[in-house]
Amino acid sequence: MLKKELRKSLLKKRRSMSEIEWREKSDRLCYHLQNFSLFQTAKTVLAYFSFRQEPDLSLLFTNTEEKNTFPPKNWGFPRCVEKSLVWHIWQPGNSLQKGAYGILEPESNAPLLKSSEVDLILVPAVACNVNNYRLGYGGGFYDRMLSQPEWSSKTTIGIVFEFAYLPDLPIDSWDKPLDFVCTENGIMNN
Repeated sequence: MLKKELRKSLLKKRRSMSEIEWREKSDRLCYHLQNFSLFQTAKTVLAYFSFRQEPDLSLLFTNTEEKNTFPPKNWGFPRCVEKSLVWHIWQPGNSLQKGAYGILEPESNAPLLKSSEVDLILVPAVACNVNNYRLGYGGGFYDRMLSQPEWSSKTTIGIVFEFAYLPDLPIDSWDKPLDFVCTENGIMNN
């Protein structure tokens, strides 16, 4: 199946989930992330705001009862600027705006985040496969970013629901595998 067809099919399946199923799966996914040692020790984490029933990570950054066993997090969220992602520091309570694609993002005057400050990247995806390759949304934002030297060494976790964790995906020459994949059933690495 071609990327475009697979993407359309999986997005349709994701949108067909009930609100309750989506919330439960998102919360279980967050539970696995919260208990993952690389997440626990990370000081600065790049994340995303859920859009069109992507797994919702808000439990991670709105949970005020963070365990004392790991440091509080600095959070980075992207703004889409032309063909690039610009990362800003964001904390609960900071203002948000809708960006070019209708996705919530920090305001343009929010403090910028440098790649050197980042410990972990939670990468949104339509699907991931057992070899940790990712099927994105077709814009190439993350592919371009993760191929740049300053980002390529950062630890990445693809975020998908279990139904989108597949044995195989169509792969292009520019696709790079992620380090891990997290679903509501746990964290997998290749």
